[in-house]
Amino acid sequence: MRTAFSKRARRVATCTALALSAGMLLASPAAADPVPGPVAKPERSFTQPAKPDLSKLGADNARAGRQATTAGVSPIRFDADGDGKNDLIYRAWDGGTYTTPSTAENGEFFGDDGNAAPAQDIVPIGDQDGNGKPEVLVLSPYGTLHMYGDASTTFGTHRWQGAGWTIYNKVFSPGDVNGDGRADVIGRQHNGDLYLYLATGSTSAPLGARAKIGNGWNIYDQVVGLGDNDGDGKGDLLARSYDGKLWFYGSTGSTTVPFKTRVEVGTGWNIYNQLIPMDDLNGDGAAELFARDMNGALWGYTGLGTGRLAARTQVAANGEFQQVDQFGGGGAMPAFGKRALMAKDKVGALFWYGAMNNGLLSPREQVEGGNTWGPANLSYVSALNNSGVATLLELYNNHLYDDFDGHDFGSGWGVYNLLVGPGDLNGDGKGDLLARDKSGVLYLYNGNGLGNGLATRIKVGAGWGGFNQIVGAGDYSGDGRADIVARDGAGNLFLYRGTGSATAPFMASAKIGAGWNTYTKLVAPGDLNGDGKAELLGINATGELWRYSPSGSASFGTRVKIGPGWQTYNGVY
Repeated sequence: MRTAFSKRARRVATCTALALSAGMLLASPAAADPVPGPVAKPERSFTQPAKPDLSKLGADNARAGRQATTAGVSPIRFDADGDGKNDLIYRAWDGGTYTTPSTAENGEFFGDDGNAAPAQDIVPIGDQDGNGKPEVLVLSPYGTLHMYGDASTTFGTHRWQGAGWTIYNKVFSPGDVNGDGRADVIGRQHNGDLYLYLATGSTSAPLGARAKIGNGWNIYDQVVGLGDNDGDGKGDLLARSYDGKLWFYGSTGSTTVPFKTRVEVGTGWNIYNQLIPMDDLNGDGAAELFARDMNGALWGYTGLGTGRLAARTQVAANGEFQQVDQFGGGGAMPAFGKRALMAKDKVGALFWYGAMNNGLLSPREQVEGGNTWGPANLSYVSALNNSGVATLLELYNNHLYDDFDGHDFGSGWGVYNLLVGPGDLNGDGKGDLLARDKSGVLYLYNGNGLGNGLATRIKVGAGWGGFNQIVGAGDYSGDGRADIVARDGAGNLFLYRGTGSATAPFMASAKIGAGWNTYTKLVAPGDLNGDGKAELLGINATGELWRYSPSGSASFGTRVKIGPGWQTYNGVY
């Protein structure tokens, strides 16, 4: 977090001094009360982790160049340093894309297209054109899939892009499905339908037409393209259900029914927040798997060649990979737009807390501006631009301002008593805004993705005045769409699942609990534990902060206390 002297404070002080010198402080109060000025956005530092210890996975028989296209051998999908082993690529909590290779130095990954937008998800697909260097797909927040060719640990050349990928809540590669030596791509729709894109070998048109290969895959919270574990040279799948069971789908070689009936291969896997495919690391022909736990450690599972995995071994220490928000190829649906909250204390100071990917919040950091935030009417919403950093909105003098970028969204906002920014509500990947007027009518403002404009409002419906809290920042239901929850005066909590439609953005309400009036405040911080699903926080009258994590398609699990002392705040956003 920057700690420079606040532009807000500087403006107030300057205007006050001018008014005093002119002897007109009381005669012209507006001059001493300027419009909200921009303040520095929260910034997180990132320290790249130490390399995982691959020696713990068994004998090292890997061959340099194993990633080259060879029919009958499942390709390695991201060997960036050319040593024959898969390397890690990931989005870190500072928004950058980084690599941790097995032998070369760690790097920060950039493309040559000058596209500064961060990756929402990363899909390694190995060597597609047969030149011995891997390609990698990068999914933008707004649903454009980019392919970077000849990737190294730090650089890739932009080869192709295709739009419209917001129709999927997860895009991943299973490895080679049809035995041609190239890794293929799968997309899962929000309703659980699965579609296969066969690789073409062309870097200018890398994917063929899609073909539906399954349905009902929305019963899984993580789906992983494992690579070849059962020894037939073709890619297999792993899927984790909400109860923590792990299921193996072996390959068939068919492009119409590419996977066999599932087989249960483990339980208790919900101790991990992300599963990461690693292909064959020890040269025995069976793909390995990494899993990150809530402490930020990585655990390695050696493939046994039967679809099953050996007992785990720790390959990276606690905390080493805690700062990773989304692993390339990882099974979690990527959370994007808000992973933090803000809190205003009773003397007018504003503080920022970041998600730690373990269910907890970072130590607070004061936002610049001193104690001048007391009268500010604030809303901290999922990012309205493509930065992934949540947007701080302030309603002031009938105008709505972005306190980070200083943008004025115009006048007329004084008719609203509630603003909520849950993320993308119309299916275009861009952050949107909900506003409730004083008569209880709820409106949707679609964002333009640049953070500097909102479309004409669309009426969602009346009767929303019966709720004393409406919050949301991400996906609660497990389908990858942004949802909201609302609490009525009796303490009942209702889930409104997102539809992806601007004209009807929510399904009918579903009551998911009672007794929620025990909390004086409900807060939507986004994803706190790094699994891609959004958490809900409650603060009770004694200042205890409690976390609720989604446990299924329309429910929250047992609450967890994560801190005392929150009664010091009169506003939490």
